[in-house]
Amino acid sequence: MLLRNPRSRVLAVCTVLVLALLGTAAFVPLPFSVAQPGLTANVLGADKGQPVISVTGAPVRKVSGQLRMVTIEATGPSTDVDLGQVVHGWFRTDRAVMPRDAVYPGGGSDAQIEKHNLDEMKGSQDAATEAALSYLGDSSDKVKVTLHLADVGGPSAGLLFSLGIIDKLDGDGAGADLTGGRTIAGTGTIDADGKVGAVGGVALKTQSAARDGATVFLVPKAECADARTGLPHGLRLIPVTTLKGTVSVLRTLKKGGSVPGC
Repeated sequence: MLLRNPRSRVLAVCTVLVLALLGTAAFVPLPFSVAQPGLTANVLGADKGQPVISVTGAPVRKVSGQLRMVTIEATGPSTDVDLGQVVHGWFRTDRAVMPRDAVYPGGGSDAQIEKHNLDEMKGSQDAATEAALSYLGDSSDKVKVTLHLADVGGPSAGLLFSLGIIDKLDGDGAGADLTGGRTIAGTGTIDADGKVGAVGGVALKTQSAARDGATVFLVPKAECADARTGLPHGLRLIPVTTLKGTVSVLRTLKKGGSVPGC
């Protein structure tokens, strides 16, 4: 069939070119990372046969309930992400598409990123231990805490590590579990003074928490709005700002009292 109308001919050529460009773009690597809900781990339990929290120099309580730290998984800096993956991620509530530079602002190889994340985890564990022992009034010279959690990096488990140490050593302060037997998940950095910091990715983390049985999610107060996005049914959000305040909220929750929500 011949196209005698010049305008129709131009439109046909442009359509072919656009389709060709889209077809090519579908296979061209784009500067994005795709994140999804990751694993969770009970800091009161064991990881690969070793207790996540080991304490020497003080008696340790037998605990029930769970305190689950949560993670997200993102494609690495060397992983190619194409247009199809980006579009697919935009239309799913269990995916987040982000500029790669925002996920890995310092750049680097996969190995360098992994080392950086593990270094951050080590610093987070040290701060979590110091904050927990300071809260309890225990001396780090007498009580030694070792934290073990393989294959997880970054600082966002700090709050949960501190809570786990407190639960193992002191519980709710009256002989019972801090969790009240619940499965409680949460996220947040912690500094040595017990201040809780924001972490990012909370809308994906709530999904992994609900998937693994949590009914309560502790979230840095500044990230309440993000945490409400796509919040799984039955998961209760509790905003926190300090370690002391978080322990107080959990005690109140255990007794059936009223606690703040997002």
